[in-house]
Amino acid sequence: MEIRSFDDFWPYYVRAHSREQTRVLHAIGSVMAVVMLGVAFAISLWFLIAVPLVGYAFAWYAHFFVEKNKPATFGHPFYSLAADYRMTFLMMAGRMDEEVAKYAVKL
Repeated sequence: MEIRSFDDFWPYYVRAHSREQTRVLHAIGSVMAVVMLGVAFAISLWFLIAVPLVGYAFAWYAHFFVEKNKPATFGHPFYSLAADYRMTFLMMAGRMDEEVAKYAVKL
């Protein structure tokens, strides 16, 4: 699959996050990464080290043990980061299930 834009990437990303538990773990990691960013600026910039560690720990756990696939971060790190937050916001709006149904692999 050739990915030249975020619009090309999004359906691939959604299919790689088909299980609700995977999406929830991603959302937890994404929110915690933002919290750690705030902590870094409020307390010490040393906490910046924790931002990607916290965010990716939840996401990668979900991929390896829940979804059993390879994280999209490895091939498309910037699109993946943007998609993580898009997915989180869609989950908060109650619209992510629609995206999953829209891009589900039809058998």
